Amino acid sequence: MPNPVAGVDQGNAPYIIVSSDTHAGLFVEDYREYLESSLHPEFDEWLVTRHQHRAMVEEINGEYVEQWERENEIGLKGAYDPEIRDKTLDADGVAGEIIFADGDAVTGMEAPPFGAGLSAGQITDSRQAWAGARAHNRWLEEFCATNPPRRGGVALVPITHGVEESVKEIESLAGKPGVKGIMIPTMWHEHPSYGHESYDPVWAACAEAGLVVHTHSGEADRPSYNENMAQYMLEVAFWTHRPLWQLLFSGAFDRHPGLRYVPVECG
Repeated sequence: MPNPVAGVDQGNAPYIIVSSDTHAGLFVEDYREYLESSLHPEFDEWLVTRHQHRAMVEEINGEYVEQWERENEIGLKGAYDPEIRDKTLDADGVAGEIIFADGDAVTGMEAPPFGAGLSAGQITDSRQAWAGARAHNRWLEEFCATNPPRRGGVALVPITHGVEESVKEIESLAGKPGVKGIMIPTMWHEHPSYGHESYDPVWAACAEAGLVVHTHSGEADRPSYNENMAQYMLEVAFWTHRPLWQLLFSGAFDRHPGLRYVPVECG
């Protein structure tokens, strides 16, 4: 019978654990200072919808929200406080992390302006899409710079809202301490699919900058589910890794050998 651990390192050296999917972000109100002032009135209107969302969550599951925030009062501050975050990572035995937007999935109150994070594909106004993304990216650069070896920040680049703007944002992110990748919208809706040649400058820019392209679960074709959360959960992974087939079959990896793509939290 063959040795089941043949070839496996059985030494006593410690493992280096890197979390491939953590989240960080400011409270929604605190993004104001990172947002262009011309968008402040629209931001205030959006804030109203976020507080309405929290009220709905509390109405549906208030007991859980209260317990969640009470038991994690200190740890939740690690979504934006680097000192608390490092202590929390140390306690979990995590050496490094890949950081995505939307710091609190329970209440949604730590999210980039206008939903520019995990739900970016649902934004129809390009001004808001870019403003929200850039506000988060400005903060993310500061946050990752507090400990670049430990943090791998994933910036927001809504490529469906303009290829030229996307390339400019990617080039501005290149070489920033701790920023290691970008996240693109999971769904392209009425825009060209990601296999279309029009996106080639984006893939080329990412390959040149060494920034890994990511999609992260969150968005899906919600209207078709009739508010049925079970159906959403069953299919959300499909929309998350769907861009992989587009990139493969369009030859994007052949044209851009340095391009790297990672679908996250999708099974």
